[in-house]
Amino acid sequence: MTGYYAAMIADVQDRNLSAAERQVLTTLMDCYRDRCLWFLRADFLPATLAEALRVLDAIEQHGDLAAFREIRRLRAWLLPPSSAISVAS
Repeated sequence: MTGYYAAMIADVQDRNLSAAERQVLTTLMDCYRDRCLWFLRADFLPATLAEALRVLDAIEQHGDLAAFREIRRLRAWLLPPSSAISVAS
């Protein structure tokens, strides 16, 4: 992953997703799998934060305005505050 979000999560990108995070992402992926995630295996579900952000990037890039708005909301929920990363380093 490159860019802005990769820099933000450099220290936590291998963090496993919680059950609640996986459930929300599974629901979102089911809605957009045919249109935005056709290149992923049908049974693929992200296990780490890095994988989840790659999925969100794909939905944001290929989805509609509603998807774009939902992705922005989910990223804010998944990513830690920027000060938390700087404190950990």
